[in-house]
Amino acid sequence: MTNCKKYIRMALPLAGGLIVGRLTAKAQEDYKEFKQPPFSPPAAAFPIVWPILYTSMGVAHHLATKSSNDQSLTKAHYTQLALNYAWSLLYFNLKLRGTALIESYCLLAAAIITAQKFYRVNQVSGFMLIPYICWLSYASYLNGGNWILNKDKEGYTRD
Repeated sequence: MTNCKKYIRMALPLAGGLIVGRLTAKAQEDYKEFKQPPFSPPAAAFPIVWPILYTSMGVAHHLATKSSNDQSLTKAHYTQLALNYAWSLLYFNLKLRGTALIESYCLLAAAIITAQKFYRVNQVSGFMLIPYICWLSYASYLNGGNWILNKDKEGYTRD
């Protein structure tokens, strides 16, 4: 694999995350508008945390696929990544907050499966996804808490 392809593969999750970030740019306003569950971070935390997690996903994918030609690694990676991007659009743009909550559990399961697959071929790549899995667990808690606290408020959800 050429260095250019390697860097593109590592940067792809971050690039996609930046695009989704632009598509959901009003998210911080929306985040402040409704009640938050206990232990909610300030809105400013999200643009700090996500680039780190997206970068680690890209590097983990590179390390795993460098160690094995198993195509299921790439399929698992891009499945969880697509679910990741879809969650933001469901939650912020479409305001399908209940649907996004269910999708967050699917995303969490897909990330765990991806980490397990990566770990089997390269332990470091599997371990690199642990912070992401922890954040997804926390994000599911936040999504659920927000939904419970705000589901009956006008303008919060369309589902």
